[in-house]
Amino acid sequence: MLGIIVILLLSWLLLRFTIRQQLSVLGYNPIGLRLRQFGIALLIGLFVCVVVKWTESVVTSAGWEVNSGYQWSNFFSASWWSFKSVWFEELLFRGALLVILIRWLGVRLGIVLSAAAFGAYHWFSYGLFGNIPVMILMFATTFVMGLVWAYAYSKSGSMAIAVGSHLGWNAASAIIFSDGPIGDQLLIQLKGAEYVPLTGLPSLLFFIASNTALPLILFFWIKYKIRNRPSET
Repeated sequence: MLGIIVILLLSWLLLRFTIRQQLSVLGYNPIGLRLRQFGIALLIGLFVCVVVKWTESVVTSAGWEVNSGYQWSNFFSASWWSFKSVWFEELLFRGALLVILIRWLGVRLGIVLSAAAFGAYHWFSYGLFGNIPVMILMFATTFVMGLVWAYAYSKSGSMAIAVGSHLGWNAASAIIFSDGPIGDQLLIQLKGAEYVPLTGLPSLLFFIASNTALPLILFFWIKYKIRNRPSET
């Protein structure tokens, strides 16, 4: 939580003394509209993640069982972790720096630079240095996701869509399917005798498809359903 507070303070300073803006430029007004955008994006992120995980289990013949030791305290602590990690990344890459880049360099270049920084960040957060193919794949998929989330801000004038869909995906992945650094959560994957792991080209194709599903859906929703920067009209 301290990291989020520090980023918010630095964001205020950067916005105030570079482009003379307040934190409101990140787009939390009008509150009703932003909550609707956040809620829809949250559901999209959750839904796409569930479909991806279900598809993977069908393809690999993996099963799932409910964690018998799971408690409400586990859910709340995992939810808090998801909330903090998402807000940290969003404030860092779709917050003040993105706003400043767009104002100084234009929308397209600002979006691309923000997405590139987001992609490179995952080399550090996942400790991927040295494994060039994995570095390339991780950068490509997170770059595409970063493009769409930055585009969401440029189109709507708010972080709501990026935060909602990011939180929906991360929470579903970590809390429901135990896929993350916080250990076993609600469901635990079973790899029985019928389990067939994806390898080679099928594994690569599934990785690409599963990591482009969310940005594609979000892109078309934003492009055709989100009005241009309503906070400024």
